[in-house]
Amino acid sequence: MPVHTPPGVSGVPPPPLRYRLPMQPPGPLLASGRDADIFECGSGLVLRRSRRGRSMAAEARTMDYLRHHGYPVPAVEEISEDGTDLVMERITGSSMANVLRRRPWTMRRQGTVLADLHRRLHEIPPPDFLPPAPVGLGDRFLHMDLHPLNVMISPSGPVVIDWPNAARGDPGVDVALAWVLMAAGEVPTNPVIRAVEGQARAVLVNGFLAGFGPDLGRVKRLLREVVAFKVRDPNMGASEQRGMWAVVEKFEVSAG
Repeated sequence: MPVHTPPGVSGVPPPPLRYRLPMQPPGPLLASGRDADIFECGSGLVLRRSRRGRSMAAEARTMDYLRHHGYPVPAVEEISEDGTDLVMERITGSSMANVLRRRPWTMRRQGTVLADLHRRLHEIPPPDFLPPAPVGLGDRFLHMDLHPLNVMISPSGPVVIDWPNAARGDPGVDVALAWVLMAAGEVPTNPVIRAVEGQARAVLVNGFLAGFGPDLGRVKRLLREVVAFKVRDPNMGASEQRGMWAVVEKFEVSAG
């Protein structure tokens, strides 16, 4: 089985990626995401298979590196030579977003948990193979999509998933992205439900932002630049784009 050891940081190499022969037929389909399907793959494992032929080698490399540094990510078991099949640890539990829907009274506490995950990530030295972030300048490890949908609450604690956009840059970019995505996601059209959910989201966002103390000033200065970048994402709907700009305008009015 060929092994590839990526370059390390400060002389400490991350674990090697583990390649294997072509996959046997997978087990039952468990879930489908934007560009990949998740299948059962034996005890405690899942197979993530790209539907578009996209290699997940960089994502696997990132997770291996982070796990080596003690950050809570799924363990990488094996990956196909072309990177389109990734076998990794199966995380039991539910996404933080689902926990918030079922237990809305935990909004502020979950915001604090999310802030802690950001801070812990930003303290890890980024490896040489991470590309620069598309917005902002800096030398910290960024997820670039670290919000409640990408945090699994497992019996042993939170686990962060979905790493294809990882980059090095200003940690304020990561925080600002999470801020606007939590504040401006799609909400039901019923005005009563919208009002209630809007109040709950405010509690979540405020609990999250409170975790950054004096660093929040840098986050706020980056907010307009970050939204200008994010609204170009083709996966963002028109109402989400308007919502993100509304966050910027509300902040700038209150700061002015």
